[in-house]
Amino acid sequence: MEFLWVDFLGKPVWMWLFFLAVVAFLLILDLGLLHKNSKEIGMGESFAFSAFYITLGVAFGGWIWWLSGSQAALEYMTGFVIEKSLAMDNIFVIAMIFSYFAIPRAYQHRVLLFGILGVIILRGIMIAGGAAIVESYHWVLYIFAAFLVFTGIKMLLSADKEYDVSTNPVLKFVRRHLPVTEKLEGDHFVVRKADETTGRVKTYITPLLLALIMVEFVDLVFAVDSIPAIFAITTDPYLVYTSNIFAILGLRALYFALSALIHRFAYLKYALAVVLVFIGSKIFIADMLGLTKIPPLLSLGITLGILAAGILGSLWATKDRGNKIEAK
Repeated sequence: MEFLWVDFLGKPVWMWLFFLAVVAFLLILDLGLLHKNSKEIGMGESFAFSAFYITLGVAFGGWIWWLSGSQAALEYMTGFVIEKSLAMDNIFVIAMIFSYFAIPRAYQHRVLLFGILGVIILRGIMIAGGAAIVESYHWVLYIFAAFLVFTGIKMLLSADKEYDVSTNPVLKFVRRHLPVTEKLEGDHFVVRKADETTGRVKTYITPLLLALIMVEFVDLVFAVDSIPAIFAITTDPYLVYTSNIFAILGLRALYFALSALIHRFAYLKYALAVVLVFIGSKIFIADMLGLTKIPPLLSLGITLGILAAGILGSLWATKDRGNKIEAK
């Protein structure tokens, strides 16, 4: 059993196996037991599962504190909070994708769950690659930081613009090169049916698979923002990956909990944009102040403060809309 103590990306193998075992258990619990059949998930159940995943993510941060100390735990928690917040922005786009393809709520959880499986693999590859680059070329962190500042400013300038699914180049490519059914075929991603012109049986992809492809593509785009954001906080691959995945695991529950309330978060994108600018500028500010890095507790406090201001400000500004919905 000596291999369990072998170093892998800065941590013993057993720590990676423990984390992957927790993730596997949660996916089996979700996919194999609780939601193996297509059904609409209610808001109450969604809030309960979202609270469960958040609690689990915070508890994992406590385990890291016990194992590796307060600084590692604070870096993990900062990454977890940022990734969870960016996931909320992801929800806006996912809601537009489901609306565009007219995906019923009963089938949406299936798309999101398979989407999360893809995310776990994709982000693992991206984080491993990013860690290798940062270890060999530390100056790449400055490029990440500058990119985050640029992305934050760009998000500020375009926060009021909606995502147009129909213009996505990936969607256009798939529709141009693959046969797609005109309507949903239950909860199937792929079906075999006769071609209306030739009568020959062909394999078709359904709008449900198109929605899944778009969700994966959107997460890839968001990962380009979120992964550099966490590398700007810590270069420990274990902290980067675990904070990323724990935040993403609750995305499905968070989506169903918040999709009906999206209109209430009017200023959230602005808050997220400011967070990206802050995280990106930290490395330059630390250099100007002669610090190795901005203290993790201060970073976490400022991040939470910005997000809280954005969420509370949104809820206050849109309270009339909430009252109208409750009245109905």
